[in-house]
Amino acid sequence: MIKVLIADDHSILRRGLAQIISETPDMQVCGEAENSAQAVRFAREHPVDVVLLDITLPDRNGLDTLKQLKKEKPKLAVLMLSMHPEDIYALRAIKAGAAGYLNKASAPALLVTAIRQVAGGRRYISPAVAEALAGTIVDGADRPAHASLSDREYETMRLIASGKTVSEIAAEMSLSVKTVSVYRARLLQKMQLKNNSELTHYALKNQLVD
Repeated sequence: MIKVLIADDHSILRRGLAQIISETPDMQVCGEAENSAQAVRFAREHPVDVVLLDITLPDRNGLDTLKQLKKEKPKLAVLMLSMHPEDIYALRAIKAGAAGYLNKASAPALLVTAIRQVAGGRRYISPAVAEALAGTIVDGADRPAHASLSDREYETMRLIASGKTVSEIAAEMSLSVKTVSVYRARLLQKMQLKNNSELTHYALKNQLVD
């Protein structure tokens, strides 16, 4: 029996995922978490085979949560869930140790397939993720400017482009205002941008924000 932990801050979505899993004979939901702290604590204290982990959690970024889970339990299979297209977060999630990445709009059958696959020790690579991975096999000169950003810098960029202030970003990422300001300065330098306006224009042009 595959034991699955669902970590998502939306109760309706958790209920829907739990329903799909409960209708599958070889798997069961062993727990639910609505934030990062709960997910890490549950995985630490209970036997879990697969974690369905949302990219966006209220107390901590999903990628940071993923790294914490993999640090404590290297063999734990973590399947990232997101409403964002695969080309935005999938590559970063897989590089950080995720066993797979699934868009929340995916069909229920894909979810079941993905869980079984990662529980068996393999990676789940959807056609969209495979295409994104193939797109990275290019000369460095052809890589987009944001590809050089760290995960924290990348998230800072997206939040700035979404219209959030440094203080709001600091609260959302559980960081100090000073640290967020450092990330902002670094990403502007790496991407050769002058200000938030140019950053927002870049993010919108490359469809990095909704």
